Amino acid sequence: MDALLLIIGFICMLIGILGCFLPVLPGLGISWLGIVLLYFTTAVPANYWILGITLLITVVISVLDYTIPARGTKHFGGTKYGIWGTNIGLIIGILSPIPFGFLIGPFLGAFLGELFFGSKNHGRALKAASGSFIGFLASTFIQFLVCLLFLGLFISLVWQYKEALF
Repeated sequence: MDALLLIIGFICMLIGILGCFLPVLPGLGISWLGIVLLYFTTAVPANYWILGITLLITVVISVLDYTIPARGTKHFGGTKYGIWGTNIGLIIGILSPIPFGFLIGPFLGAFLGELFFGSKNHGRALKAASGSFIGFLASTFIQFLVCLLFLGLFISLVWQYKEALF
């Protein structure tokens, strides 16, 4: 049973890293699940501090994943209409069947929100939409780094308890 949990946990780690770039998969949550599965083995003793801290990191980064693009819009001069457009565009982009909708949605949402409801200035609307896109890229990069950190923790724990696991 330990070998099965180890394999499923490692697969979760890989899917989690992939999920950083595919918005349909909650990448960080799946990576955290991989760590939890490792602690379900009889070979690795439960460490509630590590599980709690990694869960807290997962929750905080998951919340930031939705707020960073909106903050990027605001930082680049967007108004509340651009921020709302970013959030609405992100939801529509994720749910839409178009390729790369998760990238196009927030950008278009911020652009259209600024253009129609904020200022009528095309340059300012484009700048706010660019801020949304940069925020999305920053959020994805942070999530990817944390997933790599979780993978490193997973490998470290497997290495530490390799005699009992194999």
